Amino acid sequence: MTGPVLAVSDLSVSIRGNTVVDGVSLSIHAGEIVSLVGESGCGKSMTAFAVMGLLPKVARIDKGRVELGGSDLVSISEERRRQLRGAELAMIFQEPVASLNPLMPIGKQIEESLIIHRGASSREAKAAAIDMLAEVGIPEPQLRYRQYPFELSGGMCQRAMIAMALICRPKLLIADEPTTALDVTIQAQILELMKRLREETGTAILLITHDMGVVADMADRVAVMYSGRIVEEAPVDAIFAGQRHPYTRLLLSTIPRLDGAAKTELPVIEGMVPDIGSWPAGCRFNPRCPVAGDRCLSEQPALSPRPDIGRAACWHSDRVEALV
Repeated sequence: MTGPVLAVSDLSVSIRGNTVVDGVSLSIHAGEIVSLVGESGCGKSMTAFAVMGLLPKVARIDKGRVELGGSDLVSISEERRRQLRGAELAMIFQEPVASLNPLMPIGKQIEESLIIHRGASSREAKAAAIDMLAEVGIPEPQLRYRQYPFELSGGMCQRAMIAMALICRPKLLIADEPTTALDVTIQAQILELMKRLREETGTAILLITHDMGVVADMADRVAVMYSGRIVEEAPVDAIFAGQRHPYTRLLLSTIPRLDGAAKTELPVIEGMVPDIGSWPAGCRFNPRCPVAGDRCLSEQPALSPRPDIGRAACWHSDRVEALV
């Protein structure tokens, strides 16, 4: 058995001395889709930026390893990171309009990676860029190739960003809310394209999303993140069949159900994700947890094996199924 494409080990990231990612370990094998889920502010995107080597200047990696194909991305030079970004690892960002160069036509931005990383000629790169624009569902791709970001809708910019990430068929693709602002038809098309990419090229995909329907359809494994830590991780079928952490249980309970009673209020998770620098002692979910006990207030549970398969960090896993 070959090793994982991506292996994150005990990764911790801080911003101005405040920890935002705390001891995260995660691996993804070739052709596997792992979904990272959790509320906003839990550290999902910051984990992705650490993997890509795109942390803001005020952030730093305090400890841990990020291995891509066995090479530690934390210790390599910035020049080597630039060589890998776009070629071996790529990312679809949440805000495509802010991520695209407003002074360069869309097609030129997409073909740039092929020219730099694959040595393609201008003619080859242009043809490939137009084909990729068509693949991600952009109408009149030859026309869009010449247009600037401000001439496209937000949804088209999102699809152009996806085309840019996929053009070199990277070993690792990080998709941070890749279907934001897309209608359901285009969303299905993009997700199908990502599935086909992993089947044809063995690309490993880290999918960050709030949409549990997308998780159920796309993911092989799910990692649930809360306050900088992974609190539960298991194959997708096991996560939906039975949760072993209260946060996962409550998170899934907020999904609307077609067979639910009409005009019924959706369940909510009381409280808010704590701000960085003000995480509570013990289990960080304890202020919002309906099964928290004295031990939860003082001792942080380790990520331990679930009774069936996977891992969970909870002192009261046996009481989770009774919730909601």
